[in-house]
Order: sequence, then C-alpha cells, then structure tokens
Amino acid sequence: MALTLQQVAEHNSAKSCWVIINNKVYDVTEFLQEHPGGPDIILKYAGRDATQVYEPIHPRDALDKNLPPSKHLGPVDAQSADALKDAKASRKQTKDEIRSAEAHRWKPPLSHILSLHDMEEVALKVLSHKARTYYSSSAEDEVSYYSNAQAFTRFFFHARILRPVSHCDPSTTILGHPSALPIFVSGAGLARLGHPLGEANITRGCASGGIIQMVSSSPSLSYAEIMDAAAPGQTLFFQLYKNKDDAVAEKRVREVERLGYKAIFLTVDAVVPSKRERDIRSAWDLEEEERGGPIEYVEEPQDGTAHGWGAGGALVLNDDKDMTWEKTIPWLRSVTKLPVVVKGIQCVEDALLAVEAGVDGILLSNHGGRQLDYALPPLEVLYRLRRRHPEVLSKVEVYLDGGVRRGTDVIKAVCLGATAVGLGRPFLYAQSAYGAAGVKRIIHILESEIVTAMRLMGVSSLKDLTPAMVERVDWQPVRARL
Repeated sequence: MALTLQQVAEHNSAKSCWVIINNKVYDVTEFLQEHPGGPDIILKYAGRDATQVYEPIHPRDALDKNLPPSKHLGPVDAQSADALKDAKASRKQTKDEIRSAEAHRWKPPLSHILSLHDMEEVALKVLSHKARTYYSSSAEDEVSYYSNAQAFTRFFFHARILRPVSHCDPSTTILGHPSALPIFVSGAGLARLGHPLGEANITRGCASGGIIQMVSSSPSLSYAEIMDAAAPGQTLFFQLYKNKDDAVAEKRVREVERLGYKAIFLTVDAVVPSKRERDIRSAWDLEEEERGGPIEYVEEPQDGTAHGWGAGGALVLNDDKDMTWEKTIPWLRSVTKLPVVVKGIQCVEDALLAVEAGVDGILLSNHGGRQLDYALPPLEVLYRLRRRHPEVLSKVEVYLDGGVRRGTDVIKAVCLGATAVGLGRPFLYAQSAYGAAGVKRIIHILESEIVTAMRLMGVSSLKDLTPAMVERVDWQPVRARL
C-alpha cells in the first residue's frame, strides 16, 4: 500500500522511526542502535526524505542487506512522490554547493594536469567540504600522513649510464595477474562523495590504464555494481574489513568471491576508529558557513555519549577487535580459496609473523596516516625489512602504500623489493575532479614518470632495479634558487 508524506511524518522518533529513500519508505527503528554512524544521524531525518544524505555514502543494496523485508514498507503515493520531486527541484543550493559548482566551471582542462599534485590541487577546490575533509583528513596531528611522503625524499638513486633503454617495459604481475605498471589502486571508500559515478570511474579508468583496483569494504556502490563496470577479464581485488560476527564476514567474503574478485586484502590496522579531527569538525564548519558566522556559546551537558567519529570512524565501529594470527588467518583460509594478503603491516616483526602464517602477500601500510599517528612510514619499514630480513621478499609478495605521488617514488620502492605500490587518495581526487578520464590521466602521468626514471637509471625492465641503485641519506635536500 502506498504511503503519504503525512503518514511517514508521524513516525519521527526513536520509538518509531521511518525514512524515505528514493520514494520508498523504510522502518529503521530497530536498526538505530546498530547503525555504524550512531542513531543521531538517522533521527535527524526521521519521518522525512533522507535520499540526499543517504545516496553518496551507501551502496544501493545496503537497505536490502541490513533491513528484513518486513521493514520495507512500500512506496509513497503519487502525490507524495510529486511533492518530493518539486521540493528537490526548488531546494536552495547551499553556499558549499555553489562554491563547488563554480570551481568545476573554472577548473583547468585535463591536458593541463601534469602531476598528481596538480590533480590534488584541482580536486580540493571542486570537492564538497564533506568530501574534501573525509578524503584528506588523517589521524590527530597528521604526522604519519606527511611523513609517508617525506620518507621518499630520504632515498636517492645511483643511476647507471650507457645502457640501452630504447625499449623499456614497466609491466609486472601482482598475485599472478598482469599489470601494465607496478602500481594498483589501494582500497579507498565512499567515492560517490566526490562524483555521482564513484568507484565505477576508478574501475573504468583502471581498465584503460591496465592496472588493478582494490575495492574497499565500504564503497558507495555495491560490490556487484563495481564488478559490472569492469571490462571483460579485468582484475579486481577486495579489501576486507572483517566484521566482529564471523557469519557476517564470511557472507561478505563469499559474495565477492562469487562476483569474481581475485584476492582478499585483510585490513588489520583499523580495528578501532582513529581521531581524524578535520573529518569530525566538518559538519560544524559547514553549519557555520551557512550561518555566516559562529553562534553564541551555550553550555552543553557533558554526558560522554557523543562519539564524534566523523564519516571515517563510523565505518569501522563493527569491525573485529580481537583478530589474531592464530585464529583469523586460518578462519579466512577456511572460507575462501582466494589469495590472502595482510594489509596494514607496520613493523618488521609482524612481516615475519605474516610469513609464518602462510599468507600470499603483505601490504606495508599505516592506512595513509589515517589510523595511528607516528606509525613509521611504509617505505622505512620496507627499508628495514630489506636490511634485516631480505628473505621475506622472496617468500611473499610485498607491497606498500602511503605517500606515493611520483613515478620516482614507485621506482624507489621497487628497488628495495616491493612488487608494486598502492595509491588511494590520488584516485579519489582524480575521479572526483574529472571522472574516469581523470583516473586514466594520472595512470598515464605515472607511466610516463616511471618509464622516464627507468631510462635515466639505465634499466629497461623492473627486474633490473636492485637495492644497490638506491641509498638512504640522513640529510634533507633544500630547494632553493640562487
């Protein structure tokens, strides 16, 4: 039976909470306390249409997966649907929306984007405030975030000369799957915050560029929709945030295996939400912008109930906090035949334990500086692994992500033994600013930088890159013009 807006509006409390999503009515009363972001955000739209805030951060199948059929109450009636359509058409744009639209209007042509830094600069202008703060924010003082990139400046090349490099091949394989470059898209969620097509832009751009995409556990498209966007034979990996309920986690693993994903990257460095202050502060900043200034101070009750996690923290609240080498890896092996990679190794000791556990690969990562601040930069972990236990690099495939912005960064990691490196934020920025074409553009930029660096180092294939070709220095370069 079709429902009216008046009928829905009567259910506007925690005792009875209905919402409208795309002209369909859902009873989310029993789901309030289970919602990863807490009940407050849902109650804000209780008895009303929540489509605008729901769509950019939820896959289309989220309601089917999280609500039983009895809570799908049916469509709104035709008159109500027309009223919602009219309300949407007449809604006044916010100041942030106007700013973003103007930035898109005046962004440079794609041919003028010469580096990943250029792409990031454009993206930070065109993104909504919410998307910008979610994508760019890192933990606490953001020391790890900036150190990840700075670590690459401590490594210099020993280039060789007078070697034939007219033919230069930067291709490789990752877990047996071909890749045109020693790079891949590292898992990064909520791509539709930046562009309506979201993760599908990244998938299509990767198909054009011949590289592999790792899909986040928390995308804004469904796992099936992302796979549907893939080209025939295209390789997709899956980043697993393991739910504390083994049955829920197993269902997710079996779903992506059935859909055709080719590997599981088990994320182990995000067992609790971190304090990403820019992300947390985002909503307050937007409210102040719309008001045109601050509000008068009012004393607040200090009851300790507000978690203040922001968009990022809410995504991991239901994750397993008790994973272990002895329990979790065997469990994952028991529910899938796919290769297993541990994502989030932050020290040499855990790299050794991963090898003992029999995984297929390890991804050295501190979550792009978004989890534990002052976690060591992944390149430094790779350097220590190379010096102290180089045998690990021949037993499992080793990858890193965090701070990679240049082709020379990629080459340094490969010299030290990495099979490939991952990039997360750059692909979110690229698809947000220019869609799939932006993704294709930064792949082309990285390819050009990688091949140029290889030729200038005197190598024609990745296997020719060796540890002897890089040196770690204790001094820092000073950029100055005399």
